[in-house]
Amino acid sequence: MYVPNEARYQSGMIYNRCGKSGLKLPAVSLGFWHNFGSVDVYETGRATVQAAFDSGITHFDLANNYGPEPGSAEETFGRIFRQDLHLFRDEIIVSTKAGYCMWPGPYGEWGSRKNLIASCDQSLKRMGLDYVDIFYHHRPDPETPLEESMLALDHIVRSGRALYVGISNYGPERTAEAAAILRELKTPFIIHQMRCNMLERTHIESGLLDSLESLGLGGIAFCPLAQGMLTDKYLNGTVPQGSRAERRHFLKPEALTDVLLGKVRKLNDLAHRRGQTLPQMAIAWLLQVRGITSALIGAHSPEQLRDTVKAVQDLKFSQEELAQIDLICK
Repeated sequence: MYVPNEARYQSGMIYNRCGKSGLKLPAVSLGFWHNFGSVDVYETGRATVQAAFDSGITHFDLANNYGPEPGSAEETFGRIFRQDLHLFRDEIIVSTKAGYCMWPGPYGEWGSRKNLIASCDQSLKRMGLDYVDIFYHHRPDPETPLEESMLALDHIVRSGRALYVGISNYGPERTAEAAAILRELKTPFIIHQMRCNMLERTHIESGLLDSLESLGLGGIAFCPLAQGMLTDKYLNGTVPQGSRAERRHFLKPEALTDVLLGKVRKLNDLAHRRGQTLPQMAIAWLLQVRGITSALIGAHSPEQLRDTVKAVQDLKFSQEELAQIDLICK
């Protein structure tokens, strides 16, 4: 029987206010994009979630299509919730999303009212929850009126299916348009989820994070370790067996160019001079970016999770270090 660490809130985890809302998120959140599907070892995933909660991580992020197979990550979370976390429901934040392809036919993806509400109901059933804390529209729909998608999010909150709503993968202009609609509806819209890390700064350079701040929204960054490129996994130029690059799961081996590996090696040297691992420095760097509320990590084992979470122990950078990182990643 799992008994949580009684000192989990004294473990050093930092909790940041999500935009101008009353909700705080841990500086490091655990994502279920990888490692929690039907193809993965359940007990390893369960132990990783236990290690996360023991470390003060209270936010678990999912989506309807996470797996593989699609939906199986939510089923895994539901099983872990029933076994270990159901007594602590009011201490945890559960988020899920809809928008990418989930079931066949014209209603199984994008942003129609039909898709978003049906998907939310399916997700709640898979996880065995009465509600989620945050429900996201996972990607903008170029064909469905934005107002329809936002009205669906509003309905999901008003019907008791979610407490807050968010959006993901929206650009600055579309984010502002969505915020205007939801503000008029008085929907608790609090967060935007985007891909961001030291190597991938599109959303910083596009002004999205500045926009989030002006709109009173929090920002949560996925892929903070660039699909494992900001680790020591590929430093020697080879692709380890079982890695994402070896499985060609989103990260392709051809992405590991000599130029990229040269940058990663320099970043790794700088991290060691700071007394951190490269993943720890990558998370710490992200958390000092204005507009970032939380870094959404993946973890394939409890050990990896505990090591990564140590990033919160040193979030301070000198101006020289920040300049070096910018120069390396340019």
